[in-house]
Amino acid sequence: MPFVLDASVTACWAFRDEDHPHADLALQQLRNDEALVPSLWWFEVRNILVVNERRKRLNETDSVAFLRDLSRLGITLDRSPQESEVLRLARAHRLSVYDAAYLELAQRNGVALATLDADLIRAARAEGVLLLGDDA
Repeated sequence: MPFVLDASVTACWAFRDEDHPHADLALQQLRNDEALVPSLWWFEVRNILVVNERRKRLNETDSVAFLRDLSRLGITLDRSPQESEVLRLARAHRLSVYDAAYLELAQRNGVALATLDADLIRAARAEGVLLLGDDA
């Protein structure tokens, strides 16, 4: 079953020193299923890589390899958020609009959300959105 993948989970995959069971579960599920992401995910992932290149956690070659591997996974960009719902979620749960976009996408598609962000987890639970790993 498809699920919504956020940048916090994706970031775990980029760094050898980061590990989380929900990130591992998302990667395992992505080998057989599709992940949906809001279009901002593309920018967030690349920003994470560039910032961490500057911090010397990885180098440009590592980033290129990671993006190549990521492109081989079944990740679909959604470019049509429901603006009023994104804003409602951001306001109701004191989320950034960016985080609310992930929640809106999961809610609109009736799928689980894969995130490591504590505020987004809290908001998803309040909205009745399933979290990847909660049913595992």
